[in-house]
Amino acid sequence: MRLINVRPRRGTAVLLACLPFVVLALAYLVGSAVRLAENPSDKLLPALSTIAQTVKLYAFTADRRTGLYLLWSDSAASLGRLLAGIGIATTLALLLGLLNGILPVVRAVLAPFVAVVSMVPPLALLPILFIVLGLGEVSKVTLIVIGVAPILIRDLALSAQALPREQIIKAETLSASTWLIAIRVVLPQVLPRLIDSLRLQIGPAFLFLIAAEAISADAGLGYRIFLVRRYLSMDVIFPYVAWITLLAVAMDLGLTALRRRIFPWSELERGR
Repeated sequence: MRLINVRPRRGTAVLLACLPFVVLALAYLVGSAVRLAENPSDKLLPALSTIAQTVKLYAFTADRRTGLYLLWSDSAASLGRLLAGIGIATTLALLLGLLNGILPVVRAVLAPFVAVVSMVPPLALLPILFIVLGLGEVSKVTLIVIGVAPILIRDLALSAQALPREQIIKAETLSASTWLIAIRVVLPQVLPRLIDSLRLQIGPAFLFLIAAEAISADAGLGYRIFLVRRYLSMDVIFPYVAWITLLAVAMDLGLTALRRRIFPWSELERGR
């Protein structure tokens, strides 16, 4: 039997999926134990008990100065910026990507421009955004939009162009207008791809968000990480990084469930 045809059973697949996480956790525990045995004051790899105390302090104990629960207030600030940026980027991608994919005239105008913009490193624009838009929320949301929207637009346009030409011709023979073809023929078929593309952009979106918060913010997950780094507070940084990862994974799973719920036929096309 060829290796390419070997498919693990469901239980085996779950165990294999957990294996890298178990190895990583064991490596951390061993490394932490070794470092703390040599130096009980070591901050690089804090003990799990220390991390648990920090989580309790940040998540379940009100801050004495502000009265806020810092983990949740930082999460609310960051998620507000992230969802605003992703929402705007998705709306732009849906409009411009669809037009770019089905209208050759629009494609001739927009495709080169979008391609060039998508190659610009978004983080290189951060100082410009702060100078032009100020240090408030607008510049942070704009950075996410600039970083995510061009990729979504190009991917959606390519998906629209990849649809069989026969579908367009059949719709035209039934006297469908351009906009009816776009809405009834093209849009339903590219929306699952848009959701998948959005899933792939969650990580970059968090990257842009954290970079912006690290430079100018008074609340947020990225702000808190870069605030405590000067004190080498790894017992704060590790939980915050883990929390950001859990948020990203939850968003990914949510989008996957949404696609399967709204477009169940997309799973059949994948051969699952």
